[in-house]
Amino acid sequence: MRRWLAVLVAATTSLVLIALLVPLALLVRTAAENRAVGQATGEAESVAVAVGSVDPGTLAITVERATQATGHPITVFLPGGSIVGAPARRTPAVELAARGRSLAADAPGGREILVAVQGGGGTSVVRTYLSDADLTRGVREVWLGMLALGLALIGIGIAVADRLAGAIIRPMAATARASHRLAAGDLSARAVPEGPPEARAAALALNRLAGRIGDLLAEEREAVADLSHRLRTPLTGLRLDAEALRNPEEATRIGARVDDLERAVTAVINEARRRSGERRHCDAAAVVAERVTFWSALAEDQDRRVTVDLHPGPLPVPLAAEELAAAVDALLGNVFAHTPEGTALAVRLAPGVVIEVADEGPGFPARRPARGSSGAGSTGLGLDIVRRSAESAGGSMALGRGPYGGAVVTVTLPQGDSSFGAA
Repeated sequence: MRRWLAVLVAATTSLVLIALLVPLALLVRTAAENRAVGQATGEAESVAVAVGSVDPGTLAITVERATQATGHPITVFLPGGSIVGAPARRTPAVELAARGRSLAADAPGGREILVAVQGGGGTSVVRTYLSDADLTRGVREVWLGMLALGLALIGIGIAVADRLAGAIIRPMAATARASHRLAAGDLSARAVPEGPPEARAAALALNRLAGRIGDLLAEEREAVADLSHRLRTPLTGLRLDAEALRNPEEATRIGARVDDLERAVTAVINEARRRSGERRHCDAAAVVAERVTFWSALAEDQDRRVTVDLHPGPLPVPLAAEELAAAVDALLGNVFAHTPEGTALAVRLAPGVVIEVADEGPGFPARRPARGSSGAGSTGLGLDIVRRSAESAGGSMALGRGPYGGAVVTVTLPQGDSSFGAA
């Protein structure tokens, strides 16, 4: 926009200057011609005074001196046909002037000024010749000055337009940056109302929109937290039922599952209440290692071979520990849920940060189900949760097939500053 405004002002200024300077340039040329013709006429008249009052020798000396003084060739055509001064042919204009009429006529390479002098023996004609250079003397310099002035005015106009465009574009660019921050999830971003009234109105509208979005998200978080909190009542009843079981091993096993479910509900509540603009970090190496250790016990019960290749860390990532743990649990839970017992799996963690979970099962179907649907009796949300968690941190998730035809899920996360705080 800034460039287009500069081009617009340059074009407008150029048109105005052309409309002004072209007639002025023609006027300057006409004035120069008139000045040269007037000067030459005066020179011819000064010589005409001597015609008829002095002898031919004195007249020749007078014409020679006038020619040397003015630099213009001066010729006197006498009535008898003789010529005094610079040689020149008798043109039709000279013949016309010999009839008693003073005039100026175009001649090859310039213009001749003719002054008729009436005398006793007839009419003499004094001719002063002006070349094209004499007629345009000084015009080129004036035109160059006008061109320089026009270019300077165009430059000044562009500079002023650039300053004005900057005053308009800067607040608009700041508003655009604030909108991009809002789109990236930073709900604390606000635009500074400045600049023209339209730009201030746009900034205020964006700030009101951001505030409304924050209010709606806050209400949504509280609704999710309230809904999750309601699960505590049936969880309490389930815990009491587990404690009432007569088989201590069954009671312990079901109680452990209830504890896991309660921790998950607590994590949902904490996540729902978490402030949106807060930046949270965790050590991916520690979180992945802890979750792999947790799932390894179940893998041992199901006779699954687990291959682990974990970077020792630290590998800081811009993701909360609870959220990363939930994503890893979703990946490993999919393996246990969708592959037969005894199917081997592998977990790899590399700098970058790359988390890869592979199995030797049947792999993904040719047509993968959409979010919320599953062909294996689950909710179909596991991989979508992983994808959303990765993308919220600026990463990505990719699905593929391993060398033995099994599924491979690769999650790539940006590696953050090693001086992160605990999430």
